[in-house]
Amino acid sequence: MALGDLMASRFSQSSSLAVVSNHYDECASTHADDDAVDLASQQRDSEAASSSYGNAGAGITTSMAYLPQTIVLCELRHEAFEVSVPTGPSDSGIVSKWRPKDRMKTGYVALVLCLNISVDPPDVIKISPCARMECWIDPFSMVPSKALDTIGKTLNLQYERWQPRARYKVQLDPTVEEVKKVCNTCRKYAKSERVLFHYNGHGVPKPTPNGEIWLFNKSYTQYIPLPVSDLDSWLKTPSIYVFDCSAAGMIVNAFIELHDLNASASSGATRDCILLAACEAHETLPQSPEFPADVFTSCLTTPIKMALRWFCTRSLLHDSLAYSLIDKIPGRQNDRKTLLGELNWIFTAVTDTIAWNVLPHDLFQRLFRQDLLVASLFRNFLLAERIMRSANCSPVSHPMLPPTHQHHMWDAWDMAAEICLSQLPTLVEDPNAEFQPSPFFTEQLMAFEVWLDHGSKEKKPPEQLPIVLQVLLSQCHRFKALVLLGRFLDMGPWAVDLALSVGIFPYVLKLLQTTTPELRHILVFIWTKILALDKSCQVDLVKDGGHTYFIRFLDSLEAYPEQRAMAAFVLAVIVDGHRRGQEACIEAGLIHVCLKHLQGSPPNDGQSEPLFLQWVSLCLGKLWEDFTEAQIMGLQADAPGIYVPLLSEPQPEVRASAVFALGTLLDVGCDAFRDGARGDDDCDDDEKAKAENSIIKSILSVASDGSPLVRAEVAVALGRFAFGHRQHLKSIAASYWKPQTSLVLNSLPSLAHIKGGAHWYGRDECPPVVPLLVQGLCMVHHYLMIPLNILILASLTMS
Repeated sequence: MALGDLMASRFSQSSSLAVVSNHYDECASTHADDDAVDLASQQRDSEAASSSYGNAGAGITTSMAYLPQTIVLCELRHEAFEVSVPTGPSDSGIVSKWRPKDRMKTGYVALVLCLNISVDPPDVIKISPCARMECWIDPFSMVPSKALDTIGKTLNLQYERWQPRARYKVQLDPTVEEVKKVCNTCRKYAKSERVLFHYNGHGVPKPTPNGEIWLFNKSYTQYIPLPVSDLDSWLKTPSIYVFDCSAAGMIVNAFIELHDLNASASSGATRDCILLAACEAHETLPQSPEFPADVFTSCLTTPIKMALRWFCTRSLLHDSLAYSLIDKIPGRQNDRKTLLGELNWIFTAVTDTIAWNVLPHDLFQRLFRQDLLVASLFRNFLLAERIMRSANCSPVSHPMLPPTHQHHMWDAWDMAAEICLSQLPTLVEDPNAEFQPSPFFTEQLMAFEVWLDHGSKEKKPPEQLPIVLQVLLSQCHRFKALVLLGRFLDMGPWAVDLALSVGIFPYVLKLLQTTTPELRHILVFIWTKILALDKSCQVDLVKDGGHTYFIRFLDSLEAYPEQRAMAAFVLAVIVDGHRRGQEACIEAGLIHVCLKHLQGSPPNDGQSEPLFLQWVSLCLGKLWEDFTEAQIMGLQADAPGIYVPLLSEPQPEVRASAVFALGTLLDVGCDAFRDGARGDDDCDDDEKAKAENSIIKSILSVASDGSPLVRAEVAVALGRFAFGHRQHLKSIAASYWKPQTSLVLNSLPSLAHIKGGAHWYGRDECPPVVPLLVQGLCMVHHYLMIPLNILILASLTMS
């Protein structure tokens, strides 16, 4: 029984679980459609009845209108099987594409500063006054050597804010040999991790048309060129380069030509190389004193400060705000309850949203989800493009990004920044003043809710999805964000894949560690949708201990049965074919929890929820499937006896699930009993025989069930039983195909006195298992209309 098929056709079609009603869009139905279904069914029944009795005359047809209408084959499960072809989670083409192919980390950073303070390059004519600040330090305010050292340390600290665990190597006005040494050292110790190379060339000439950058000789009397081919051979791959100098686009062009040449020479192999450059090949860096000299670096490493200083001159608040106030913004960037933390939080949401809406999803995954430092640099690169384009300078990247400087989300950032900055004078004057958060996230959630009311798969995806991800970090907005996210996931598998692609997975995984009771129901629903699409998430859940969250929820009597059914589905997927998941759930007591609730549900009780019984049964079936330890624990807990009442439940899905659980309880891995061996300490033959007899008799009791779903599960269970006793099945087959078919074959209809006629491996009498094998084959033959020779051949083929 495929979990994905059941999820698609029955779980998500349950009328009592309307919140998960459209796991497949084409199967979606609402309560308003139920009347129409009943009416259509009545009409079909009436037409069928009329045609059936048409030969008897019009009088009989007319009298049918006065008979009570019996509605058949009109429940949601029948409708689901008619209009859809369900596929399991592992068969879907979109499964797991949302995961970054290779998670990566930037382990080493080389900072190369060629400033040559107080000496201007020969090809640069500076205006007066001009930009002077480097890393927000005026290099002419102190001795050149001290200024150079201070700028290098400050740049190091600015990068450490984004990647504190990386190793940093700073080279100040270096020679070619010094750069070669630091590059080789970084690559040697970084191994397969990414290396970042930051080059500031404000004190050397522009790069050459061949893409050479300039360094110094030992006596600082000459500029020495360094070809990018040498730089590339030292740093190898994966790597990321930042070039802050005029005509930086020349370096990017040279790198692209070099990689194209290498790719053609190595049969199309590509190098993982990312490039960020301050301007195009024909452009010069802005010299206006409005900007720092390293405006590109400032945007990449101190985006909030750079953004606010640039916005301050364009805001209505420019008369009441000074640059000195911006430098005094209270708070920390990682504390969202402070002004600085709020601004950083909003900036991250805005830049993520812009990138999500303009980039192809595979490129978004590579640049914004694969490496934390790369993601931060590219978010800040969007700001650099906006600010530097206002100075007629266009930053360049490889891979190339589409223009984003006029994206309308920048207006939302400007408004949020202005609201926050309006409180800045008061907060600076009075440290005890209370900071009022921006309405940015509340407004964006409202916009997302509006989209949910009117959006669909055919329309443009909601641009606020990355903002919903950021809102999950806030306790005050978290509940509403999760509810809206649940509504979005309920729109279909495409919506789940979209949410996973934007990066929602680690956030909802971490939320399983919370103990807030209000979030439990919506989190279980969200995980139901995720696992219905992608079964591979079972590994992440077990690794982080998330399975215990759903076991506790399943055991909670406060939740509705439909909600606990979702938890049972999640647990069923966790243990489906995943041994580590089975072991973890057994250690957490899942068998006891499930059997307790099955035992507490009297048969035919109107208060018991069929969907809950169905998925608890499936969960147990998957838990002990092909897992001897779990099967032994199930038998010791009298699982066969607990399942017997479920075989008489009115819902065929519940009966089929119970048969499935009983069938997987049969052990096909222990050879001691099936081969007639004796004295095995690990497997008590008598107890195992009694348990098997009890299980098979229970299964055979529903072999004539009216539901084909139940009969199919009976056939599968009996096939499993036959495979476990394949040695005896070979003897039955030998007797069946003898020219004189007098013993076993003749006993099939009566199932009486099966003795002799076949060699029972040195035993005079027929083993107790043989009558059950024969009876099972006969049942399958009779009720499923499968010829006996085909049944025997199929079972022998399995062995």
